[in-house]
Amino acid sequence: MANTFSQIYLQFVFAVKYRESLIPKIHKEELHRYITGLVQNRKAKMLAVHCMPDHTHIFVGFKPTVLISDFIKEVKVESNEFINSKKWCGKHFRWQEGYGVFSYSHSAVEQVI
Repeated sequence: MANTFSQIYLQFVFAVKYRESLIPKIHKEELHRYITGLVQNRKAKMLAVHCMPDHTHIFVGFKPTVLISDFIKEVKVESNEFINSKKWCGKHFRWQEGYGVFSYSHSAVEQVI
């Protein structure tokens, strides 16, 4: 879209199924890099990512042409497949259904990061 200006900053939070602590600390950086690639491949800008053992936060600069629900579904599905292909958990890994999404103003970006 020519001549379109937007500042859309969204934080997504999604959890491991049953909030189990299945994301190993030793693989956290590799998962950060993988999820960053997924975000960038969807024409969004990764501002921050943080994986905890039982949930993940991603903070993204978003385009107005991208559907939020499609974006996060694709990120969750592909990261789920990645984690299972690595066999990090000793069992089948799954993200919990759903997610949280929160919007921020441009002036709040540095505080969120």
